Amino acid sequence: MHIPDNFLSPPVWATLDCVAAPAVALVSRRAQKSADTNQLSLLGVLGAFVFAAQMVNFPVGIGTSGHLVGGALLACIVGPWAAALAMTSILTIQALVFQDGGVLALGANVINMALLGVLAGYLPARIFAPTRWKSFGVFLGGTCSVLLSGVLALSELLISGIHMPAAMIELSLLVFAVNAMIEGAITVSALRAMERLKPGVSLLGLSNNGFIEHPPLPPKRKLRNIAAAIAAASVLLAGFGVALSSRWPDGIDRLAIRFGVPLYTRIVHSPLSDYYVRELGTNWASRAVAGLLGLVCIYVVCGIAGLLFSKTRRSYS
Repeated sequence: MHIPDNFLSPPVWATLDCVAAPAVALVSRRAQKSADTNQLSLLGVLGAFVFAAQMVNFPVGIGTSGHLVGGALLACIVGPWAAALAMTSILTIQALVFQDGGVLALGANVINMALLGVLAGYLPARIFAPTRWKSFGVFLGGTCSVLLSGVLALSELLISGIHMPAAMIELSLLVFAVNAMIEGAITVSALRAMERLKPGVSLLGLSNNGFIEHPPLPPKRKLRNIAAAIAAASVLLAGFGVALSSRWPDGIDRLAIRFGVPLYTRIVHSPLSDYYVRELGTNWASRAVAGLLGLVCIYVVCGIAGLLFSKTRRSYS
C-alpha cells in the first residue's frame, strides 16, 4: 500500500507533498482541541500496535500479500484527528527509518492512508454507531479505508504515466478489495477484544463526539490494563508475528515488478532498511529486533504528541 519513490512523476509527488503539509498542520490543531485525555493516553501504544501489525503481511492473492493499515481502528478509538496524526507519524518513521514508502512520495502516502483513508474509515463507523449495526459500520469503515487508499494510489500511478492494461487494473482492484475486507474483519475483532478488556474504550473516538453512548470510563490510571495488553500484543507481533509474515510482495510492489519500476533507489540510507538490522543480516532475529526498535520509535513519537496535546487541553480549560 505504501508508494515507493520512482513511481510518481515529479509534478504528482510535489503537488501531493504541498497539499499534505498544511493538511497535517490543520489535523494537529483539530486533534489538540477535540481529543480528550483518555484518548491521548492511549495514542502511544495504539500507534505502536498499528506499526507492528503493518509489519505482518498475509496472502491476499497468488503471489501478492497485504497487511493491516489500521486507520479505521485508530479512528474508532481516538477519533479521526488524532488517528490521522498517529498514522502520519507511523508513515513518516516508516519512510525515513525503514525505507518503507518513498520519502518524496510521503505526501501521497499521508494523503492516501493517514488523511483520506482515516476519514473513509471513520465515517461509516460514525453513521452506524448509534444502531445495532455498529459492528457492520466498523467493518465497512475498515473496508472503505483500505479500498479508498488503494484506489487513490492506483490513480496517482496512472496520472504519473505508468500505463497499465485494463486486466492489470482490474486485478489490482481485486487485490485491494480482498485486503480491504480482511482489514474490516480484523478491525471488528480487535475492537471487540478491547471492549472485553475495558467496556467503553473500543468506540471512544465516536462516543466523545456524541454519536454513541457508553458507560462512564474509569479514571485514566485504570486504563493501564488495556494499554499493557495492547503493548504486549505489539511486542508479540513485532517480535514473533514477523516470523509468520508472508514474503510475497504487496500490491504496489507487485506492480513494480510487473512494470520494471526500481523499488530500491534510496534517497536516505538507514541501518534498519526493509525492517532488518543491517549488522544482523536478513534473518528472523534481525527483523524482530528492527521491529522492536520501531515500536519504541513510534511509541515515543505518538506518546509525546499525546502528552503535549493533553497539556494544551488543560491550559485551554
